[in-house]
Amino acid sequence: MPERNVCQTQDWYSSMSNQETGTWDERVARIWADAPNTPDDELLRKIETIAAERADDDPAALYELGSVHDSVGSEHDAEPYYRRALAGNLDRRRRPQTIIQLASTLRNLGQLEESAALLTAMSDAGPDPVVGDAGTAFLALVLIDLG
Repeated sequence: MPERNVCQTQDWYSSMSNQETGTWDERVARIWADAPNTPDDELLRKIETIAAERADDDPAALYELGSVHDSVGSEHDAEPYYRRALAGNLDRRRRPQTIIQLASTLRNLGQLEESAALLTAMSDAGPDPVVGDAGTAFLALVLIDLG
């Protein structure tokens, strides 16, 4: 099985496994914890199934749908989910990660200017308590791509 780009919040998800079992976030965390050993089609099905438990406009579910599409290499499908998640009231843990993942997706889709703009705004705000300087580090990669 090819190596998968599992979301950068894996540490956060791993820490979730120590919380109360059975919550939606806990079940999502277990899916992502097993993602490296899960075939793409099964991972996609699992995340789509758990996301369907929430409203169609639920920002956390939209983020997870974007993440899974990104993870299986479907960046075109991930982008609208990330945008819809950011348009909603996304929690403070997922919001910075969503910005970075959308910027990464845009970079992969060749939309470097928009990727840089998202990351510049994030970087200008200073280190994030959830992702630290990850946005700034990724911005450096995008700026290299821009030349």
